[in-house]
Amino acid sequence: MAANSFREDEKINNTDLKKIFIRLIRYLKPHIFEIIPVFISLGITVLISLISPLLIEYAIDVHVANKNINGLLFISGIIVVLGIIYILFVKLRMYLMNKVANTVLMDIRNELYEHIQTLSFTFFDNRPTGKILARIIGDVNSMKDVMSNTITNLIPNFITVVGVVIIMMIKDWKLALGCLASLPLMVISVFWIRSVNHTRWQDVRKKSSNMTAYVHEDIAGISVVQSFHAENETKKTFKELANAHRDAYIAACRASDLFGPSIDMSWAISSMVLYLVAVKILGYTSASIGLITAFASYSGMFWNPIMGLSGYYNQLITNMSAAERVFDVLDTKAEIVDKENALDLQDIKGSVSFKDVSFTYDEGTDAQTKVLENVNFDVKPGETIALVGPTGAGKTTIVNLISRFYDIQKGNIFIDGHKLDDITINSLRRQMGVMTQDNFIFHGTVRENIMYGKLDATEEEMIAAAKAVNAHDFIMSLEKGYDTELKERGAGLSIGQRQLLAFARTMISMPKILILDEATSSIDTHTEMLVQKGIQTLLSGRTSFVIAHRLSTIKNADRIFVINNGGIMESGNHNQLIAKHGAYYDLYMAQFA
Repeated sequence: MAANSFREDEKINNTDLKKIFIRLIRYLKPHIFEIIPVFISLGITVLISLISPLLIEYAIDVHVANKNINGLLFISGIIVVLGIIYILFVKLRMYLMNKVANTVLMDIRNELYEHIQTLSFTFFDNRPTGKILARIIGDVNSMKDVMSNTITNLIPNFITVVGVVIIMMIKDWKLALGCLASLPLMVISVFWIRSVNHTRWQDVRKKSSNMTAYVHEDIAGISVVQSFHAENETKKTFKELANAHRDAYIAACRASDLFGPSIDMSWAISSMVLYLVAVKILGYTSASIGLITAFASYSGMFWNPIMGLSGYYNQLITNMSAAERVFDVLDTKAEIVDKENALDLQDIKGSVSFKDVSFTYDEGTDAQTKVLENVNFDVKPGETIALVGPTGAGKTTIVNLISRFYDIQKGNIFIDGHKLDDITINSLRRQMGVMTQDNFIFHGTVRENIMYGKLDATEEEMIAAAKAVNAHDFIMSLEKGYDTELKERGAGLSIGQRQLLAFARTMISMPKILILDEATSSIDTHTEMLVQKGIQTLLSGRTSFVIAHRLSTIKNADRIFVINNGGIMESGNHNQLIAKHGAYYDLYMAQFA
């Protein structure tokens, strides 16, 4: 279960670093032909680095000892040329690998985004939007270094270490053991630091996610914050979250910073042991200075990659925390999925039936309460059904279940006689139109927002839809008409204008089943009078479910369901329910007394 508050740390299910690392590296597999040149340049640079100390040994023991200036200059020239080649291939390797890493990063980000689009409402109910954004943006970015450095640093450093050990053993195994004397100390230190480091960097990611979630929530509700003059309170909360992130980051850095000193200490000890073995045990003299110099170089070539590997390991621990969070989302299974061989309904007529339907939002928890219990009704194609009742009675839940935004725990829902879960989700939702009191207006033109309901609609269809809901006149009064650029959430438009655009967007999709959830509650009385004719056009010939607290808007409904206590208390048209003097009568009289 994910944390649904910006104050709660998220729980990660998969923390097996080995499996996560292997899974991450698999993303490189489709790019293997692009990586081959990287491996070729890698091999050339490693070979050059391994040969260089041997050239130095030869120059000292042969040319310096014999005062052969020409030979020394020749060897120096070779070393310079090899150095230039080394630099060029290192740059080529880094360029090619970064290009591949960025491509893979895009693959992962697209996969994550596409997967999130398939997840059910339950996933979003349990997570603040900011925490989801933190995974798509920040955590994915942090994975780049792992993939890039695995090829550009890990492999060459590992090969260099193995090559150095082999060469040293061949040259003089006793000196080689002297160079490696402090290796056990380093291994123990690294594994001890790792156990602390991983947990601390996980904590950093969690605190960062909490802070991002709060900032997103605060900005989204800035009008409320300023209206209630709550800036000081929000600043205090942000400071608490920022301090928690800072403290977690400092604690993680303290653990990470132990890697360098542990390697330096091991390197220093091995250097002392090397010279001690050479002089005191083996009794080497100045005649063997070339060999000792070569071993000193190889010692540096051994410990430098170890330092690089420790740095990579440190970075790996840091960024694996991000990979854990990304894969945790990718491993979250969509709860609302098509059955195998689900039916693709091409043309829904619009009959809807509930048979003994029961539903709760918090199934499996101690706090679960039934929102709906044993609900039964049948709706014929073309009927308009109004749902009324107190807040929290289950009106929106009913229409959400028809759209299959949630799956029921008991009973069956039928569309045109087919069980809802036997129909493909795509064929169901593409023939449904859903409007709420807070319809989202996207950043883009008026035209793009209306045609979002039907991406292949013609210009004539778009204008006809706008005219049908009386949105055309106000659109044409805008600076550029249908080409007017709208800001995020429709900022700059009145609430009524945003609703009219949403009506046009729904109208153009020509849904077979229409759901209006408080769709006119944000429209003033004058605007409502303008749009009522358009609504009747919208309702005509299609099955409609209308949720409204303003009872004047649903008097013409074919049937009205009074929802309360998890079921349908009353059912009938307006006149029938008024005549009953029951729950609907009380609601109506309370509103119009």
